[in-house]
Amino acid sequence: MKLLILSRNAGLYSTQSLIKAAQQRGHDVQVYDHLMCNIIVEKSKPALMIGQDYFGHFDAVIPRIGASATSYGAAIVRQLEAMGIFVTVGADALLKARDKLHCLQILSAHGIDVPKTGISAGDTCAPMVYDQITKDRAVVKLLASTQGLGVMLAQSKSQAVSIVEGFHRVGHDVIIQEFIADAKGSDIRAFVVDGEIVGSMIRQAQPGEFRSNIHRGASSVKVKLSTAERDLALKATSILGLHIAGVDILRSKRGPLILEVNASPGLEGIEGTTGVNISDIIIRFIEKRIAK
Repeated sequence: MKLLILSRNAGLYSTQSLIKAAQQRGHDVQVYDHLMCNIIVEKSKPALMIGQDYFGHFDAVIPRIGASATSYGAAIVRQLEAMGIFVTVGADALLKARDKLHCLQILSAHGIDVPKTGISAGDTCAPMVYDQITKDRAVVKLLASTQGLGVMLAQSKSQAVSIVEGFHRVGHDVIIQEFIADAKGSDIRAFVVDGEIVGSMIRQAQPGEFRSNIHRGASSVKVKLSTAERDLALKATSILGLHIAGVDILRSKRGPLILEVNASPGLEGIEGTTGVNISDIIIRFIEKRIAK
């Protein structure tokens, strides 16, 4: 099987882990930077070029699309889909998951519990939206924040409004979200491949920090999910149309809450914590889909 990984940096842990797993199973694997890909749109002849060369034959593509290149990356994935090539994440699913507000709108409409979230039409409406969300602290975050960047904890309404105004001044929309104090600075990452949870860990923020991202220095250990947590993670990925996803769950007094769903989840934290070779599971999933 000939595989392609779309990645901005071939040296990243996740990309290298996938390369190793593919090669160990006897596959030819290449890595292209999706920002070096060019799209040719023509009636019944969708085409893609890598630099100045036409796209060669690949049986499947693994898109590793980061937040900084979501729009163009999704366009490349959409072109691959039009060319009839199997991709591990579709363009529509990628876009749904990447926009935090869009993702929560979809999940909540399907009966999944999420932290109460709002967005204001402008600065003047921000205090009113805050009051609708909480009377306590709130989280303010960019719509496409990643690795904890662009995520802040406001201790009061006035502070939250100031943060919102600051982001609006530089042209960024942000959401105001209920702060789940019950979680005590921790969240669960459930890793889903082809409708099965293949690994799960609980991440704990450092003292004085509320963001439980590994990139923010959080610690992590393996965790056994409750039945409700497993069902929630699988339902969320199914609703969004994702074959592979990292589902972040908060434990609260009212039950598990979906915080976000990552359509291009990193592998380093989950593989290192659980000891599970998730890259190998992903390659085996692709083999199964291509065989069909």
